[in-house]
Amino acid sequence: MIRVLLVDDQPLIRSGFRALLDLEDDIVVVAEAADGSEAVALVGKHLPDIALIDIQMPIVDGIEATRRIAADPDLAGVHVVILTNYGLDEYVFHALRAGAAGFLVKDIQPEDFLHSIRVAARGDALLAPSITRRLINRYVAQPLDTGTRTGLDELTNREREAVVLVAHGLSNDEIAERLVISPLTAKTHINRAMTKLHARDRAQLVVLAYESGLVVPRNS
Repeated sequence: MIRVLLVDDQPLIRSGFRALLDLEDDIVVVAEAADGSEAVALVGKHLPDIALIDIQMPIVDGIEATRRIAADPDLAGVHVVILTNYGLDEYVFHALRAGAAGFLVKDIQPEDFLHSIRVAARGDALLAPSITRRLINRYVAQPLDTGTRTGLDELTNREREAVVLVAHGLSNDEIAERLVISPLTAKTHINRAMTKLHARDRAQLVVLAYESGLVVPRNS
């Protein structure tokens, strides 16, 4: 059962998403919140698999709520998915850097929304490589921090290859096929790379792959 927390300051938006989720046998909404501060408290209480968090809210916004959740090691199993009206913008990028697993626009089709919840619950990033490239091109200008540089130096050749393929949007099975290894070995390489680069999940790993130069952004 996929446990979901809904966070949006507009009750109508929350009720709409809840109505969709309540129809699914494998998904349950464990709680709702109207601001980021309440969201962080409820995440700690319910430990949902997915926290769907609006990016712009009063009191504490979605970016800060994401940052607080990502900073708590006890909440490492919670995947934050950002909800936005605006699609690709600076707020989305900052949310991803804060630790979000991906983002969804609020006008998403119902079937795509439900599929995305299941994808995020598996730990996969809700972020297409083409979108990542545009985000990096538009919003990344700062140099890498020391921790990221050190992590890159520690990556093995196989781990580097796996990170590049993650950034290109490949699944563990596809990475395994490309590198002629087992899916379990592919997952191991990815998890070790995430640890060395201090990436919370695959979404952050994708962003770091572009920021670090392992994958070169191109216009798309």
